Amino acid sequence: MSSPDAEGQPFGTSFINLLDPRLGAEALSASDEFFAPKERMLNPEPAVFIPGKYDDNGKWMDGWESRRKRQEGYDHCICRLAFPGRIAGFDIDTSHFTGNFPPAASIEACNVAGDPMASTKWQTVVAATSLKGDSHHFIACHDDNAFTHIRLNIFPDGGVARLRAFGRPAVDWQRIDRKQPQNLADVELGAYAVACSDQHYGSPMRLLFPGRGINMGDGWETRRRREPGNDWCIIALARAGRLSKIEIDTAHFKGNFPDRCSIQAALVDASTEQSIVTQSMFWRTLLPEQKMAMDKQHYYAGEIPDIGPVSHVRLNVIPDGGVSRLRLWGEPV
Repeated sequence: MSSPDAEGQPFGTSFINLLDPRLGAEALSASDEFFAPKERMLNPEPAVFIPGKYDDNGKWMDGWESRRKRQEGYDHCICRLAFPGRIAGFDIDTSHFTGNFPPAASIEACNVAGDPMASTKWQTVVAATSLKGDSHHFIACHDDNAFTHIRLNIFPDGGVARLRAFGRPAVDWQRIDRKQPQNLADVELGAYAVACSDQHYGSPMRLLFPGRGINMGDGWETRRRREPGNDWCIIALARAGRLSKIEIDTAHFKGNFPDRCSIQAALVDASTEQSIVTQSMFWRTLLPEQKMAMDKQHYYAGEIPDIGPVSHVRLNVIPDGGVSRLRLWGEPV
């Protein structure tokens, strides 16, 4: 069984990167970005190194990099999270930065409406920590408050390839109209991937992202199955609910979409998630096997039986292949 999100595994597989620009996160400002712009630091793809590539200011680097500081102080970058959330931990990634990485860094956070101002009060969530070159630094955050922005401070200057903030959305369900069907498989509401049989080409967490997939890499795709059986992934809904409509989108998957799909579901105590893979084999059928087509949004409503409230679903792809998005509309309970 593979982890749904190996990148965030040190903090648990149920967390998402709250600094993912595909979800709306943004690098707002930086004290200096002479060698490389702040936006590159939030790129969801792993950092790369291109030998011999230079621009007008020097060596092209895949990340945020400030110039060499010749006065007192330190550099910083302010980023807005994709949505307010509680952070479990960070990854300060200095991949490919060897003679130009910061010796140390700290992280502050705030919760404000709009964007931070000069008067905004920040609180330290990661104290100054020593960094190494060309390394991932997974650092836990022990503050359970919800935040909207973070500020990365680097001492005194240098380059950071990637910055991730793994956590979960802080959702105010009192403001959500529960009488209207909600997509309970929405990552912005707190849905997450629990486990999967394989994720060779893409994480099942991407099934829960907003919008349609932008390309074949923006979805969950398994390797070619060479043995009996089928692939599957298990999704924890943002909130338990009675499901009434399903969408399975195979956008961009043409020669590699599943032949068929089915969905099982159950109301599961979150404390038993460690044994959920075994449990899921015996869940009731929410959607019987359906024939899939390439690059298409498949909608189902009349095919869905009333099996009561459910909290988790198991998407079966038969025998293997790729799915771009999964939507599960229902009434939260």
